[in-house]
Amino acid sequence: MMEVLKKLRNKMQENKIDIYLVPTGDPHGSEYPPDAYKYRTFLTGFTGSAGVAVAFKDEAYCWTDGRYYIQAGKQLEGSGFALQKDGQPGVLSPYDYVIKMAKEGDTVGFHGELLMMKDLQKLESQRPDLNFKAVDLMTDLWENRPSLPQEPMFILKNAYTKFSTLEKRDQVMEELKKHEADTLVLSSLDDIAWFTNLRGRDIPNNPVFLSFLTLDKKHLVLYIDLKKIDQEIVEYFEQQKIVVKEYHDFYQDIKKLKGKKILLDPSKTNALVYKNIKEKNQLIEAINPTTMLKAVKNKVELNNVKAAYVDDGVALVKYFSWLNQEVLAGKTITEFEAQNKLISFRKNIVDYIEDSFTPISAYGSNGAMMHYSAQKESAVIGKDSFYLIDSGGQYLRGTTDITRTLHFGQPTEEEKRDYTLVLKSHIGLANTIFLEGTKGSQLDAIARRPIWQYHMDYKCGTGHGVGYLLNVHEGPHRISRWTEDCPLEEGYIVTIEPGIYKEDMYGIRLENDVAVKLDGTAPDGTFYSFDMLSYIPFDRKCINPDLLTREERQWLNRYNEQVYDLLSPNLNKEEEAYLSIQTEPFSEK
Repeated sequence: MMEVLKKLRNKMQENKIDIYLVPTGDPHGSEYPPDAYKYRTFLTGFTGSAGVAVAFKDEAYCWTDGRYYIQAGKQLEGSGFALQKDGQPGVLSPYDYVIKMAKEGDTVGFHGELLMMKDLQKLESQRPDLNFKAVDLMTDLWENRPSLPQEPMFILKNAYTKFSTLEKRDQVMEELKKHEADTLVLSSLDDIAWFTNLRGRDIPNNPVFLSFLTLDKKHLVLYIDLKKIDQEIVEYFEQQKIVVKEYHDFYQDIKKLKGKKILLDPSKTNALVYKNIKEKNQLIEAINPTTMLKAVKNKVELNNVKAAYVDDGVALVKYFSWLNQEVLAGKTITEFEAQNKLISFRKNIVDYIEDSFTPISAYGSNGAMMHYSAQKESAVIGKDSFYLIDSGGQYLRGTTDITRTLHFGQPTEEEKRDYTLVLKSHIGLANTIFLEGTKGSQLDAIARRPIWQYHMDYKCGTGHGVGYLLNVHEGPHRISRWTEDCPLEEGYIVTIEPGIYKEDMYGIRLENDVAVKLDGTAPDGTFYSFDMLSYIPFDRKCINPDLLTREERQWLNRYNEQVYDLLSPNLNKEEEAYLSIQTEPFSEK
């Protein structure tokens, strides 16, 4: 990998570039870019979903967050890039580091479609003495770079969405009026998919399609690869009054915009778009109105995803029962084989499309890497440590995301303590009632408290938003102490996933999805709570009931009763017996 860095520096010298930025992403600000845009991985060898590489003339660094410290430390070896642990005390963010270390007059280069508008604005405002140059130095270095995907698209019907694109158009235009904007330029793929009620397969596990969209009072224009359109979709576009143009026409068309009041989301708009329209138009910077609208799931969506979670839970219990039998029988089952077996159970669900992300199937110390990915030659699942499985499905009825940690032997007292602390954290937040206007960052400490009591912590957020047959990570909301977030609103879906990760030992994560619901009104305000969506058992033998309060045992017993009632009718005798053991009530005295 060091050779790639050397070639990049030669390109930098040819183009008189002093510093070159290689963020993770694509022209649409996607968390998981198509293979054709994985420039940072090509340059550094680090495969995690979050990170920014920065090459100076004599040094090079790659930043990533707490989910990937262990993984990045291993994968960056020999690349020439040193790991920077973003979020750790004393560690500057990549752009803050450039702001601090760049010399007056330096030229900072970047791929104009990969750097987001907000990041360029920050650099420009804080270091006006630097020169910023949009130049692609990477593509020529990348031999056999994958081509752009051309996967088919499909229409998501009203039975799954409630509102048509025409109806959503009225909602979006109303939001534009509130911002005194007359035009929307939309780049983010999940927003476009939600708006158009279309889905695609251009990015594995994310049912979106490469596209741009513009909207004003007269026209809704969708820029896509025209080869993806069949006759059914052509007719759909006519019905929904969607004008369709070739994907690569977008940049030429936006250059023609003049005198418009354009709403842009700086975190979801790339620097090239920004540069092409900022001179001749008035820019209004705000979160995409589509982002706010799609975050609030309507009753049709919530009812659908609740049903999907029952089927998803059945698949998981079948998987847990099978894996328990295989491991106890001494069968050799690797992490990779296990995750593929789980996928085979999900494929039996009638409206299953694909997984919502690559499963994290991790035994023992591999579980300490929060986003570990099992390869074909992976660890054998045994009885001496924890097995963590984080997985989810994409269904016509919605998107699921669930994590459970199991032990197929006899957990030690330390393992039981840690597992129970994570469970206490989960219950504590799941059982919380909170005032309207409360942000996820304010709820984060509630989940951490039981773990903090033992001087431990987890270096990631507690929860993230989840889309509806869309990205498994969806904003604008999340539960994390490291973010300036928005208040949680009724209809938001969010995960609750505290954990304990001990390097070279094990990882424990217990994750459910919940929806924010109205709990009641009072003189002091409106209060919300969480409506449980996920019903999958916890591993009973890993729980030390002495560490649970009476209220926590009551919550767990109620939850287990619901799990059994919902899932058992769809299980065979062996699977039902497994579930019965896992959901056996604890004494509430």
